[in-house]
Amino acid sequence: MINGAHVVLYSRDAEADRAFLRDTLGWAHVDAGRGWLIFKAPPTEVAFHPTDGEPAHELMLMCDDLDATRRRLTEQGVEFTRPVEEAGWGRVTALRLPGGGELALYEPRHPTP
Repeated sequence: MINGAHVVLYSRDAEADRAFLRDTLGWAHVDAGRGWLIFKAPPTEVAFHPTDGEPAHELMLMCDDLDATRRRLTEQGVEFTRPVEEAGWGRVTALRLPGGGELALYEPRHPTP
């Protein structure tokens, strides 16, 4: 049976984004060889949402305290691309990855498994 998931993120500067996960977020990793670092992600949820447009995929990081997490990351030089928004399911913002991509960050207010 399925025992996990493997997420691949594409980047204009993969080394800088790897350094962000390793050094800024402190995620554990292994060197898989040939320039690949594979990171241990925190516990993960998967949700399906209806859309009228083309199906797309999004990776959002979760935290317990969005304000404290945002402050800590800002002190480490992380750029935020969106203000904190209140949504019915939680509070959300987004940050700029060093490779140019955007990553959402949110504090859930919904039940979690």
